[in-house]
Amino acid sequence: MKQSLTMKCLIVAVLLFCFVFAVRSQAAEKVVNLRFAYYTPSTSLEGQTIEAWCVEVEKRTNGRVKITTYPGGTLISAAQTYDAITKEAADIGYGVFAYHRGRFPMMEVIDLPLGYKNPAVPTALVNEYYKKFKPKELDDVKVLFLEGHGPGILSTRKPISKLEDLKGMKIRATGTGAKIITALGASAVGLPITDAYDALSKGVVEGVLLDWGGVYNWNLGDIVKNHIQCPAIAYSSAFYNVMNKEKWNSIPPDLQAIIDKLNEEWIDNLKKKWTAWQTTGQTGLQKKGNKIITLSPEENDRWAAKVSPVLDDYVKAMKAKGLPGDQALKFCQDYLKANDK
Repeated sequence: MKQSLTMKCLIVAVLLFCFVFAVRSQAAEKVVNLRFAYYTPSTSLEGQTIEAWCVEVEKRTNGRVKITTYPGGTLISAAQTYDAITKEAADIGYGVFAYHRGRFPMMEVIDLPLGYKNPAVPTALVNEYYKKFKPKELDDVKVLFLEGHGPGILSTRKPISKLEDLKGMKIRATGTGAKIITALGASAVGLPITDAYDALSKGVVEGVLLDWGGVYNWNLGDIVKNHIQCPAIAYSSAFYNVMNKEKWNSIPPDLQAIIDKLNEEWIDNLKKKWTAWQTTGQTGLQKKGNKIITLSPEENDRWAAKVSPVLDDYVKAMKAKGLPGDQALKFCQDYLKANDK
């Protein structure tokens, strides 16, 4: 009788163990499904890089994380991306800080006319900057990685060779870019890049402040055929790739570690992307027969004097908010001196 009871207890214990093991195994292998929304076409270099990241996540997690993408603003518009991520309309989003004017004051420093030269440097800088300062304005999301395009240029319908030519012109510019345009004596019109072509074709604006790749890939070079190179106003625009924080926290720690490692490595791919983006843009616009105008050193100095107060105003505005704008600006300037060749 005792032997029979012992055997029954053993069987129950084995079955219980198997049940618990099965439950744990099932939980461990449960697939995490994520939605990634971005505003660019999937066929663009930006879209291709995003899609490649999603494939790599699935590969490295052995299929335990799967990502469905929504390109071209099909799920969320460019201007609504950040809020949509915090409100769980999507799990991950790619967007532009400048489309949320005033909301990310510490990140605005990246968009200042710092005189960028190498198209790979803004991406390297913005990620190092984030690690250094960890701005509280981004505490409501999980930052995956950040990006920045190559040196921005001014592209216009009519040729521009001096400051006086800009007077009264309406130029599409967002965020800090709008301050650059205003400082130069023109009028800034804030529009997402997705609306730029329509605004140019209808004459709502007469030019854009954008990078080479942006002008070319959004087909703006069909309308604005003059591209003014001016080191004094060479700015960048910072982009975010962020994830809903609650969704991130729900992912098992081992998968988080895999994704974090990939994100760190991915920065090199982003640097290559923006370098290729600029090269393709410059080459493509030249093939169209568009005119590249390089300002004289004397004229560049005049433009530099006009935009210099934009940097000073940033520091003052940050101080008024109790934020270390002076430290942020110095960090960026020091980084560029050491790395932007």
